[in-house]
Amino acid sequence: MAKWTPKHEAPEPLEGPVVATITGGTIIWFVLFLVQVPFYGWFADRDLTWWVWTCLAGAGLGLLGIWYVRKRDAALKRAAAERGTDPA
Repeated sequence: MAKWTPKHEAPEPLEGPVVATITGGTIIWFVLFLVQVPFYGWFADRDLTWWVWTCLAGAGLGLLGIWYVRKRDAALKRAAAERGTDPA
């Protein structure tokens, strides 16, 4: 079997509004949690409480993600300023 060799270089990674994307996702997870909390008894009766806790875990991990991407964004901007280039 022959080894696969690429015919072209890989494209540059896409950069976008990462902080806004992670913040939006975190808000969505938290809103889903808040919407499900009043129906906790319904979820418990059907052994589906993991749905509620999954939304809370998504919101919690999202907060960690917001912290991470803000630090990453600041580091990228610092590095670009040191090089004298535009970070965006």
